[in-house]
Amino acid sequence: MSIQNVAADDLQAAISAALAGVQDPEIHRPITELGMVEQVSVAPDGATRVRVLLTVAGCPMRDKLTTDVTAAVSAVPGVSSVAVELGVMSDAQRTELRTKLRGDNPVNEIPFAKPGSPTRVYAVASGKGGVGKSSVTVNLAVALARRGLQVGVLDADIYGFSVPRMLGVTGKPTQVEKMIMPPQAHGVKVISIGMFTPGNTAVVWRGPMLHRALQQFLSDVYWGELDVLLMDLPPGTGDIAISLAQLVPSAELLVVTTPQLAAREVAERAGSIALQTHQQIIGVVENMSWLELPDGSRMELFGAGGGQAVADSLSASTGTRVGLLGQVPIEVAIREGGDNGTPLVLSQPDSPAGRAFDAIADTLAARQRSLVGRPLGLSVAAR
Repeated sequence: MSIQNVAADDLQAAISAALAGVQDPEIHRPITELGMVEQVSVAPDGATRVRVLLTVAGCPMRDKLTTDVTAAVSAVPGVSSVAVELGVMSDAQRTELRTKLRGDNPVNEIPFAKPGSPTRVYAVASGKGGVGKSSVTVNLAVALARRGLQVGVLDADIYGFSVPRMLGVTGKPTQVEKMIMPPQAHGVKVISIGMFTPGNTAVVWRGPMLHRALQQFLSDVYWGELDVLLMDLPPGTGDIAISLAQLVPSAELLVVTTPQLAAREVAERAGSIALQTHQQIIGVVENMSWLELPDGSRMELFGAGGGQAVADSLSASTGTRVGLLGQVPIEVAIREGGDNGTPLVLSQPDSPAGRAFDAIADTLAARQRSLVGRPLGLSVAAR
């Protein structure tokens, strides 16, 4: 073999190694592993052409993929120029890709319901609307992602969806085979019915359709290997809460309330559903606890002690220890973050509310997954 051939082989290997470091923006796996690199050709002068196969023709991440491939290959010594050509996978190639990602598991199987699932599923619940449940969900999700965890948010509030705006998600899901690829914002994967409805159209569905939508979000969406899945439930104890208990029995409830007596009473009812569904309650978050004034004093606009009272009541009714995970003060920046898609834990992490969210996230990140539904690995001794 000539010296020129050795040099060409070395350059080709270096380019292949560089491409292995490029991840698909939606699937977050190397494009070489996913079979997306169809061809690499290198001219004697170092001019390189890379043909990359998109999963679908209308892939919203095509520009980012082109940029990432160009940057990675351009950094290889000996490459003089890079041209990226985009193609589209065939049906057979997409089927092969789905098999790589999901194995031989049935398409409609819910991975989080399997006994060996490592994902901790937290259902964020409240007894009534207006207590800031969605604000708590998105801020905790981003705070957990900042700790290096793989986090997903399922907006299960079908009628009152708000998570896409609050997380600043502008992209739409794409479909590969029978898998839905969720958009991502601030390191968090997100799915919501709001991504499938035109404009601000209302969703008018009855119970069976709500159950089916939740089932699809859990089974058809390719979430990848999540550490935590947060589910923003609608207020109350209706169809979605019951469906969740059926679809993911190991999901644990996180109850959100305000100090107000009326909110406290309905929050207790929301938490008590765990008695009927046999779910664990991981704790209570008290939101809108107080307003900090310029002189350092606190104005308790909605009263005081509601969160602890809910935790105590749920502890007594369930016979387990339900703790108060944290108290989040009222801050204008929480509302502003929800409106502009930049959660408070990113814009003002050192604010009192930011520190409160971080402390709750620390508690959730440190928790071991529940044993509910998991094999304990016990053996029975011979008699």
